[in-house]
Amino acid sequence: MNILTTGANRGIGAALAAEAEARGHSVIRHGRTSGDVACDLAALDTIPAAFGAIEGPVDVLINNAGIIGPAMSAGDGLEAHGFEQTFRINTFAPLAVAHALLPALRQSDAPRILNVSSQMSWMGYAKSDRIAYRASKAALNKEMQGLATDLAPDAIPVVLLDPGWVRTDMGGDTAEEDPVAVARGFLDIADRLTIADTGKFFRFSGEERAF
Repeated sequence: MNILTTGANRGIGAALAAEAEARGHSVIRHGRTSGDVACDLAALDTIPAAFGAIEGPVDVLINNAGIIGPAMSAGDGLEAHGFEQTFRINTFAPLAVAHALLPALRQSDAPRILNVSSQMSWMGYAKSDRIAYRASKAALNKEMQGLATDLAPDAIPVVLLDPGWVRTDMGGDTAEEDPVAVARGFLDIADRLTIADTGKFFRFSGEERAF
């Protein structure tokens, strides 16, 4: 398979790229300033040219890149710049990347789009810290659920992924999950994904979870 992962320079993205190559797949790495595709995802108007230049087929797109954003809670009010930046990278960019890559994905016999969300997006989880991050991932879920609906006639499944709390620069050293185990789980999901799964939200271990 040809797999493109965004944010492949560190954390889950780096683990995904390494594990995919270990399984014999070809990997297209995206990074903000380096990689096979170098593009600042916050600069949304640069995404179509950067990703649209990729020659297909691309079998799997993994929208992994993300930022944690400002530490504010909802009760702190609105820090507009940090909130907007978080949404640009976590919510707006994945949809822009998916659209830019559709021509390459449509060249695949079995294209799939996977999006890294978060357990912090769950609407049943009422905590308010990191509210920009929580809100951006909840919006990502709804956005990609909509994309799944629109791409269903083309048999392109679109799903959301919950990696848990992962030991990365974002998650910190005390986090519960190992990025290598998370990457393996994501690729296992990619391997067995069908159109019957489209629009669903999965834990990295494979179980479907609630939005």
